Amino acid sequence: MSDKPQRPVPPLPPSLTDLRSVVLIGTVVWFAAVVVLLVLRYGFDVSPPIWLWTAIAGATLGLIGVPIMWWQRTASRRGSKGAQRDL
Repeated sequence: MSDKPQRPVPPLPPSLTDLRSVVLIGTVVWFAAVVVLLVLRYGFDVSPPIWLWTAIAGATLGLIGVPIMWWQRTASRRGSKGAQRDL
């Protein structure tokens, strides 16, 4: 190991740490997948049911994640002790 002091790691840019866009886009994509799979299932009967249930689960988890992110961001801005910082 070297005895040279290490330089501090610079903070990540906000575009890489902002999860709102990732969660919102992901949720929209899951809902789009549900719609496509429903059309395929009832129109052509080619999609396995597990794909539909997976898409429904992804959309549901996205809907759960959005309010949790909002709640954490609000608590962080309020200065709550248990809140995650820098959201």
